[in-house]
Amino acid sequence: MSKHVSIPKAFQNEEFLNGTDGRILRIISEYLQPQSKFRKHKIMDTIVFFGSARLKSKRESRAVYNKTKKLNPKSEKFAKKLREAQSMLDMSRYYEDAVELSRRLTEWSINLETNANRFIVCTGGGPGVMEAANKGAKQAGGYSVGLNISIPFEQYINKYVTPDLSFEFHYFFMRKFWFAYLSKAFIIFPGGFGTMDECFEILTLVQTDKIKKKLLVVVYDEKYWKTVFNFDVLVKKGMISESDLKLFNFCSSVDEVFDKVVNHLLKHYSKGKEPLVIEPALDLK
Repeated sequence: MSKHVSIPKAFQNEEFLNGTDGRILRIISEYLQPQSKFRKHKIMDTIVFFGSARLKSKRESRAVYNKTKKLNPKSEKFAKKLREAQSMLDMSRYYEDAVELSRRLTEWSINLETNANRFIVCTGGGPGVMEAANKGAKQAGGYSVGLNISIPFEQYINKYVTPDLSFEFHYFFMRKFWFAYLSKAFIIFPGGFGTMDECFEILTLVQTDKIKKKLLVVVYDEKYWKTVFNFDVLVKKGMISESDLKLFNFCSSVDEVFDKVVNHLLKHYSKGKEPLVIEPALDLK
């Protein structure tokens, strides 16, 4: 008697799906799954927070600083560790500012009269500034999105992201697509390579008119970023036009960012009870 061999269907074949030939299906999945979830929860648009994954809350930073002070002062590495702990404590203000700003923006958006969920806080889903923004949204009782990325270090989904709006991406470009697609405002907190990459990619899309909607880009705060980059030199050397400096706005306080973001959204996206349509954010022709 011959035995029947069970052959898995193509969509059940993990070897095929995870192989080179299945790549296009994986890419499409990272487009369709978020789209499905956003429609389910009526998420029409977002406010995106970018910033360092390494920043900690003031409470955590102070605990590290106090612990460091108790180390042997004669140790060769004591002075360096103490400087690092002091810097972490100083930078923790950005974590606290992100919590407060996200909470206030979420409270404001919850009270809008609309058939959809408008201007939902969206982050990369990880620790640091991302955690702070998701935390603020949760404190306000609102949704928040986490677009996490699988990398070997630092990145893990934080506990404040709305569970059903938590995503795990393999492809950076699909993650970046979803940052841009629904966004109406970006808020760029201090950060490193990842934050700079995300910030300049968005600015490039706006500069080249690939993003056609009215997108607000806020850089927080002016003193930090002008220490990191000399934007005036870029203009002086002809690397960018002076008009390119108008693609983004410097803000240096939570009140200033809140007012600028709310005024922008009310001016350009305040029609009230819009139908639930996820509008294209990019020129994909």
